[in-house]
Amino acid sequence: MALFGSSAPSTTTSTTGDTSKDVEVAQAELPQDSISDLMFSPSSDYLAVASWDKKVYIYEVNANGVKGKWFFEMKGAVFGVAFAKDGARIAAGDSEGTLSVCDLRQANQAGGQVQTQDLPGAHGQAVKCVKWFQTNGQDFVVTGSWDRKIKYWDLKGSTPVGEVDCGERIYTMDVKDNLLVVGTAERHIHMINLNEPGKIAKTISSPLKWQTRVVSCFTDASGFAVGSIEGRCAIQYADDKNTSLNFSFKCHRQQDATHRDIAKVYSVNCISFHPIHGTFSTAGSDGTFHFWDKDAKHRLKGYPEVGGSITATGFSRNGDIFAYAISYDWSKGYSANTPQYPIKLKLHPIIGDECKPRPGTKKR
Repeated sequence: MALFGSSAPSTTTSTTGDTSKDVEVAQAELPQDSISDLMFSPSSDYLAVASWDKKVYIYEVNANGVKGKWFFEMKGAVFGVAFAKDGARIAAGDSEGTLSVCDLRQANQAGGQVQTQDLPGAHGQAVKCVKWFQTNGQDFVVTGSWDRKIKYWDLKGSTPVGEVDCGERIYTMDVKDNLLVVGTAERHIHMINLNEPGKIAKTISSPLKWQTRVVSCFTDASGFAVGSIEGRCAIQYADDKNTSLNFSFKCHRQQDATHRDIAKVYSVNCISFHPIHGTFSTAGSDGTFHFWDKDAKHRLKGYPEVGGSITATGFSRNGDIFAYAISYDWSKGYSANTPQYPIKLKLHPIIGDECKPRPGTKKR
């Protein structure tokens, strides 16, 4: 998918990235409240965006730009959104505990709305995370909630086909192949083998000392990255044989202008892995995003501050576009959420070697 046509390859070796070619979604087509999650379709040129304004927006992205295609509304603020592998279905979860699924093949284009299959009361509290996975060729949705449970759904009925009690409120969750990783309050991280979805295979305490903000699975499902509220990211392998490869590093920190020994620390809100190269992005409350090579333990590019906290990120299916949302992330409490705080959705074309691993890096 070429955004606004093909771009010339980058010839610079600078580690400072360029956002001048980033494409911004028109103000009239943006959500009216903070963006909580986003995901590109794995099979088509669509981008789904979840918002606190109780809506899920589906945009079409092509050489002509970004255009709002459909939307659907839920009962509460939408916290999680995900495409099925076929790219035709979207699942979303909201603050009222509802799970909604829409099939874009049945979309009613009149008025831009789509029909949804709603499961109110899917959870006793907010549905924080929603993901799809496949087992034996069958599609399932897995939801994670503040009610401390994950539940599995085959969408053939209104009841889950399985559930697991995770012991604490679920803040973040990711799936890749048979690996499901769940991050909860009190810094617990659970790993589940989806060949045996009814039990937790392994539980660890986060390698980071402060509250877990995000987990994201490697592209080869051999492990995951963890981001915390304290400006740190950790690389964690699932197999105990690879513990020597685990490490953590500081990021999303700013040197104080007047005190060189003081740094301002910001939350790592989002981590997204490039689908082709296996490199990854971090984005945070400081309004910056960075691309990293975990195997070389090296930052590839760092980008200028974008004017507000980054609350959601994702790569397109071919890895040629990086989408990021700018909106309030509650890191400074209720009082900082003013009507003047920006809400933006931007698409960054991946040019040249921005996300390619360093030459000579051994892939693990």
